[in-house]
Amino acid sequence: MRKWQYIEPSDDDVRKYSKSLKIGSTVAELLARLDFGSLEEANRFLHPKLGEIANPFEIPNLETAAKRISQAIDDGQKIVICGDYDVDGTTSTALLVAIIREFENYPHFIVPLRLEEGYGLSIKSADRAMEHTGGSDLFIALDCGTNSIEEAKHIIDRGSDLIIIDHHQAKSEMTEDVILVNPHVSNSGHTGTMDLCTVGLVFKLAHALLKVRRELDDKRAFKIKLRDYLDFVAMGTVTDLVPLRGENRTFARIGLQVLAKTKRQGLKSLMKVSGVEAAKGVQPVDISFRIGPRINASGRLADAALAVELMLSKDKQYAMETSLQLDCFNRERQDIERVMTEEAIELIEKNQRDQAGLLVFGEEWHPGVVGIVASRVSKSYNRPSIVLGREGNLAKGSGRSVNGINLVSALSGFADELESWGGHPMAVGISLSVDKVKAFEDYFDKAIRKLMDADAEEIPLEISTWVKLDDIDSKLMSEISLLEPFGMNNPEPIYASKGIVLKKKLQVFKDLHFRFSLRSKNGKNLQGVAWKMANNQPPLNTAIDIAYRICWNVYAGRKTIQLELVDWRLSR
Repeated sequence: MRKWQYIEPSDDDVRKYSKSLKIGSTVAELLARLDFGSLEEANRFLHPKLGEIANPFEIPNLETAAKRISQAIDDGQKIVICGDYDVDGTTSTALLVAIIREFENYPHFIVPLRLEEGYGLSIKSADRAMEHTGGSDLFIALDCGTNSIEEAKHIIDRGSDLIIIDHHQAKSEMTEDVILVNPHVSNSGHTGTMDLCTVGLVFKLAHALLKVRRELDDKRAFKIKLRDYLDFVAMGTVTDLVPLRGENRTFARIGLQVLAKTKRQGLKSLMKVSGVEAAKGVQPVDISFRIGPRINASGRLADAALAVELMLSKDKQYAMETSLQLDCFNRERQDIERVMTEEAIELIEKNQRDQAGLLVFGEEWHPGVVGIVASRVSKSYNRPSIVLGREGNLAKGSGRSVNGINLVSALSGFADELESWGGHPMAVGISLSVDKVKAFEDYFDKAIRKLMDADAEEIPLEISTWVKLDDIDSKLMSEISLLEPFGMNNPEPIYASKGIVLKKKLQVFKDLHFRFSLRSKNGKNLQGVAWKMANNQPPLNTAIDIAYRICWNVYAGRKTIQLELVDWRLSR
């Protein structure tokens, strides 16, 4: 039985938040757990405002980058943009292309072809980008390039200036000829910028560009509303697993509202095909499990530039046709992923059950899907996981981590043996010679063990707050919504209730899950679901404690409160 842990916050803090911020005790307790330095900081968290974001010029090299783009606009220079093929990269590309188009310069953009050109900025992808335009005056790399030293020199040798906007960790020093905007390389001292993903940095770049153009009295700059571009920023920020505090929270919170009302034809069509009812609001889960996978599918199985074209398109017919195409790619991806995940788990069960760090390699596995499989494996075992496929003599793949384990730190000791690698603490991309996979597996397990307490007990289930069923109503849900969106550094709360008695028979469905219903003391009925818990059903007519999440369930036009069971135990 998993251990439950509840650490009660200070009563004084709870009372202070409740009284000063005019919120109920339950949400005040949840807020107290987030460790704010002041009431003002807590209030900003509950009510983030775009007008309170920091001056973009505080980020090193960002002003230089904005002025170089401004010069290209004034001189009518050829701009080429190369963005990575995940959601962060494609939304970054769409945002920057859209902003620059407002100034009547029309950049050519590409996204690397995963199977032909590999991960990130490569000489092949750079040449392809510049061949289309007969060279470039300004080349901009987004969500890649920090460690592409030779590729950067190649682009400069072809007569182009180079700007790199990226948030990945650096393994070596970039040439001085490059304008590099990466807070992890040159930190300004403002720790909030360290958490921005690339689309967040591109939004800051857009802000900086508007400042530069307005100083030049460019009338076009005064017509642009930056808020309208936060739909892109929310999508990249939510999918890239960055901490949802500070400006990331502002971008995600307001961006989700913008996305729900977006006028972009491509995003409207994609949400419709994905089953997202935007009129009822867009939640992070909609991006993570509906919109994001369809964007990613284009890069995994085809050309992610298709997703960028979709996001920029104003043609209703093209947008729907392309959205359906991405949906088709996604179904194909799901089929491939399902088989690969089953095979990966079979290998783990056979050979790696006791390993702290999991690494599996499949000769026939599709390299475009390994990242998703790594994520599923990591979640299934709650351990850092790397999944590799084969391309020629190289094993290529992705790694996903769990809270508290920095993959960049874990891999640094094997860096000299890797052909290429990069990423951030929660996710990495890797390639190495096939004959080094076994040595890498052994190293990875040992490296992860060093980062973990080998004698540690199973991680307990952290209970955020104890509530009474009578208190779960629309008013509570409205206050909980002030804490959204949930994510890294702002985890979704786990609620718990004592002495619950289930009287109605549980309804098992798909042999994996079950539904249940509860009746509170004041006669209110509450519906619940337990995902993948059909083999762990609580007894009827027996007092139990339940741990759960609370969410809205929208079905057939009706919106009802739903409990999602996480765990249960017999009441003491």
